[in-house]
Amino acid sequence: MAPLRRKSIEERIAERQAQRGALEGKGKHFEHGPAKFIFVFLIVFVVLGHLLGLILLMMLDIT
Repeated sequence: MAPLRRKSIEERIAERQAQRGALEGKGKHFEHGPAKFIFVFLIVFVVLGHLLGLILLMMLDIT
């Protein structure tokens, strides 16, 4: 009897992807809710930071 060997990580990932199937609907980039929340939070944080910095520079009249 041959010793049992564990499948490589690539083989295990390929099996999981084959079992999962295709995404439903077009344009579904974020199937994971928390990832979508973090992405949106970071975008909003960066935009607000830039706007606040711009307002601060305009108030201080620093050029």
